Amino acid sequence: MSAEKIIGDWKKKNFKPVYWLEGDEPYYIDMVVNFAEHHILTESEAGFNLTIFYGRDADWPSVVNACMRYPMFAEKQVVLLKEAQHMKDIDKLEGYVSKPLSSTIFVIAYKDKKLDGRTKFNKVIKEKGELFTTKKLYDNQLPEWTSQMISSHGLTISAKALTLLVDHIGNDLNRLQNEVEKLSVNLATRKNITEEDIETYIGISKEFNVFELQDAIAQKNLAKAIRIIQYFAANPKAGPIQLLLPTLYSYFSKIYTIYGMDNKSEQSLFSLFRNNFAVKAAQLAMSNYGYEGVERIILLLHQYNLRSIGINDGGTDDADLMKEMVVKMMH
Repeated sequence: MSAEKIIGDWKKKNFKPVYWLEGDEPYYIDMVVNFAEHHILTESEAGFNLTIFYGRDADWPSVVNACMRYPMFAEKQVVLLKEAQHMKDIDKLEGYVSKPLSSTIFVIAYKDKKLDGRTKFNKVIKEKGELFTTKKLYDNQLPEWTSQMISSHGLTISAKALTLLVDHIGNDLNRLQNEVEKLSVNLATRKNITEEDIETYIGISKEFNVFELQDAIAQKNLAKAIRIIQYFAANPKAGPIQLLLPTLYSYFSKIYTIYGMDNKSEQSLFSLFRNNFAVKAAQLAMSNYGYEGVERIILLLHQYNLRSIGINDGGTDDADLMKEMVVKMMH
């Protein structure tokens, strides 16, 4: 079951009495809850038949009483329990869930947690309603997901602009969508998102970002790497060391993985990097550093990550740590 399937069923007026939405990816939970709040009922029906609770402030008897009411001037009523993970005694809802009212659509948003699959409550939800569990996307799934989301807005995006966007924002699907919607408004009649658009409307420099830094390291271009690090020093929010080191570690770990692959074709590497520019840079890095050089880069990233949090370091400035690290990488 997916968020799209649930919403598709609702559009066809196919409803179950209970929907339990759980897991660590809020984007899909928010998608379902938003549709339930704004689209199941008409505006006139919602005035009498939409009830919203928030877990931190709700008590289970009030929620059950709301669910037990019959709809007024409508076939269905909708009861939403948002932020259900903060509700005390939430398992007390089991009594209602075991015998739900068919005229009530009860939607529970239980973010960042999951029910214990061994509990009776979990089994009752599966039997009487719909249990929807979300998972965070893996990093290598983000470019494709973002590209498809951009296409759904009637837009296209250049490969490098896509990399800038995904690398900067990371695994925050709600923010990715919000930024694309912002771009859509600012593009006006244009349909293609460029690197310049990313820089202008989102504030990610097309020249000074972690993508360009890893490219400079792959090229063994020390002057370019130092310029980027100096930019980060002057603009700390653009490239904090806590973001740079894990991103570089992830990238060079993928390159290290290539040495153990039987098939090292560009097509095979694309499945690892999901980006042709990153594939080319990875091949260049392998050529420039070799197996032992890439291994040394990974060890240095681990060492300087420890130093960045004060281990074996007396308080060296972040920019100086980065400069020292890239010099050692390239020599």
